Amino acid sequence: MKKQTFSIIGMHCASCAKLIERSVLKVPGVTNASVNYASESAVVDTNDKVGEKELAKAVENAGYKALLSDSTVTKEEEKARELKALKRKVIISSILSTLVFIGSFPEWFGIKVDTMVLLILSTPVQFWIGRDFYLATWSGLKNRAASMDTLIAIGTTAAYFYSILSMFGIVEGMYFDTAVVIITLILLGRYLEAKAKSHTSDAIKKLLGLQAKTARVIRDGKEVDIPLEDVIVGDKIRVRPGEKIPVDGEIIEGQSAVDESMITGESIPVDKLIGSNIIGSTINKSGSFIYKATKVGSDSMLSRIVEMVKVAQSSRAPIARLADIVSSYFVPIVLMIAVATFIVWYVLGFPIGAFINLVAVLIIACPCAMGLATPTAIMVGTGKGAEKGILIKDASSLETAHKITTIIFDKTGTLTKGKPVVTDVSDSKILNIVASLEQGSEHTLGEAILEYARNKKVKLFKVTKFRAVAGQGIEGIINGKKYFFGKSKNKSNEIKKLESLGKTIMVLKEGTKELGFIAVADTLKDGVKEVIKKLNDKGIETWMVTGDNQRTARAIAQLAGIKNIMAEVMPEDKANKVYALSHTPYGMRHTAFVGDGINDAPALAAADVGIAMGTGTDVAMESAGITLLNKDFNSVLSAISLSKITMRIIKQNLFWAFGYNVILIPAAAFGMLNPMLASFAMAASSISVVLNSLRLNKICI
Repeated sequence: MKKQTFSIIGMHCASCAKLIERSVLKVPGVTNASVNYASESAVVDTNDKVGEKELAKAVENAGYKALLSDSTVTKEEEKARELKALKRKVIISSILSTLVFIGSFPEWFGIKVDTMVLLILSTPVQFWIGRDFYLATWSGLKNRAASMDTLIAIGTTAAYFYSILSMFGIVEGMYFDTAVVIITLILLGRYLEAKAKSHTSDAIKKLLGLQAKTARVIRDGKEVDIPLEDVIVGDKIRVRPGEKIPVDGEIIEGQSAVDESMITGESIPVDKLIGSNIIGSTINKSGSFIYKATKVGSDSMLSRIVEMVKVAQSSRAPIARLADIVSSYFVPIVLMIAVATFIVWYVLGFPIGAFINLVAVLIIACPCAMGLATPTAIMVGTGKGAEKGILIKDASSLETAHKITTIIFDKTGTLTKGKPVVTDVSDSKILNIVASLEQGSEHTLGEAILEYARNKKVKLFKVTKFRAVAGQGIEGIINGKKYFFGKSKNKSNEIKKLESLGKTIMVLKEGTKELGFIAVADTLKDGVKEVIKKLNDKGIETWMVTGDNQRTARAIAQLAGIKNIMAEVMPEDKANKVYALSHTPYGMRHTAFVGDGINDAPALAAADVGIAMGTGTDVAMESAGITLLNKDFNSVLSAISLSKITMRIIKQNLFWAFGYNVILIPAAAFGMLNPMLASFAMAASSISVVLNSLRLNKICI
């Protein structure tokens, strides 16, 4: 199975998206298709035999255009061209409609215009400027579906031909003005909506704008500047101070501090040494270095982030299904209401009123606002998250995050730094002896002690007859004296107290005499305690899961403020524990799992919302619905807050979209709404939904 993503040009409403979905799903080998009207893109799940060409053909059959990966034009270029053409049509249509409107009301404007002139002025608006309505209607009929374009085409065509019949005295009333003004207002609404929608994908544009344009590659012993797309894996690249790093790689010469804020949101530059991994598009702050390219093109971190954001913006949140279901029945129901309105008014003896109200019902009943309500908010929400270092992979995770009642944290690397550090030294005089002994050790605890000693600028001695005692510690001779550093059988009260806090204690002995001890522990990340407290205050139950023993687990949980512990849990059992917490005797609970390692992947996938720490493994990030690219633990709260605010905006949008139709369709049917006012209200409803979603950009999370 594979997931294919591509852009679509030519959609005008949510019904268009449904029409394309139905057409694509008919392609053999397609298992699922999701077309997003707001982002104008499709995500299609297919087997390996289905190519882009078959999918493009299906889109074309529905009356639209797919932009494939090998397309010579970009979506932005195509949209800019489409927007320019739409603007030209709006200007021409506005001029002609104004002339028709003035000529239709001589009693208001004092200008009498012959009906033949009105017909000549109206015809290009109806059939050239309004051509897309007819094309979409024909495409819908071929696929046995009706859309908003169907309603507009029927309504305006009825007004246009009714006016022609009136010219010959067959009926009374002239409605050229109604037809052309409706088309003009709808096109104006689409133009303003397209302009507003263009800002919903600002986050992706910003991310793409971060890319370097060239790379200084060392080839045949010479440094040459080449375009970014020509860089290949294995190229050696030089980066000078202040320059952008072209692609992902590993430093092989030199050192520097790198500003990774565009990926992590962390403002403090990160020190990079030989062997350090660096991310493309981040900024080299100080030193000059040479590095080897390891990931280029679509494999780079930035490209993967952009792709994940695109997929998230194109995915459909579960709440959107309500709007989809309503929209699918909406147009046929509106057509029936329109016919019923005409019949009732006609029977009551108001044939002209029957016609006007029929047109008003057809025009007012636009499902666009319903179609835009969820996807525009999802697009802006995921973009806002990406800017803050919170990468949301799918819309369902964004929707579910605010419902979380239980959140489970992995211990090592998630709550803790995942790296042991020295926390206590009983006597500073023993540090140079211990550090000297640890020079020959390969144990991670020894590395922690050596790093601590280097920071303290401790002088080291030469060690002879060094030996590692399996499971016990290390020993060696310094200046003729034999020392042992490791476990001790006789533990003082102070050592017992430190061990109860989850710390590992190692004692230094000279012969049988104890000279002191050093405590090492994996410490909590900054901000963990505060975040746990805020989660508890919100009524969210917090758990910690770890493979460590009960004593260590209890100590870390106590420091973090977590009351619920699952200790001595094997990696393969973490997912089962998540499932058990989700399915309680009292019903289902919404759970989130926060982890960073390969062994956390099953649990991340099993939870309702998987949250991966950006400092973790690629496997963990792939399994999670949300990835925190920055190192700020507060981002867990930010992700929940973003979900809550986005869902509030979606509910406001849906309330407005449903309310608009519930109130105004009956108003139009009862003759309380002029068709021209109906077209204005319809355009305003869609624009208001988009603008409300854009408010997310201004909200602090």
